[in-house]
Amino acid sequence: QVQLVESGGGSMQPGGSLRLSCVASGFTYRRMGWFRQVPGKQREGVASISGAGVADYADSVKGRFTISRDNAKFTFYLQMNNLKAEDTAMYFCAITETGATWYGPFNPNSYRTWGQGTQVTVSS
Repeated sequence: QVQLVESGGGSMQPGGSLRLSCVASGFTYRRMGWFRQVPGKQREGVASISGAGVADYADSVKGRFTISRDNAKFTFYLQMNNLKAEDTAMYFCAITETGATWYGPFNPNSYRTWGQGTQVTVSS
């Protein structure tokens, strides 16, 4: 089973940038998603990318975040620019499972394998 490990989180002032990475333990051509969660709220889909590289973005991050993948390095990225305080959250990467029910790119139930998360804090 593929395992995922996120990195790249940290603290940043509003308007700054961070790049999150998600390394898979093995090759996967499956769709991958980035989610975020704050305490007391549901996990929110942020961006998703298909095996072919087609990306989807939540309205809240469109134009500021970019999702990408490097299949040769088994790595997925989330470039976050113009960060806002409301982007503060624990960020998780996840991948789908072949044959699993598809509920849409931003529904957590579409994904089967999750990383442990990396914290992003945006404050002045």
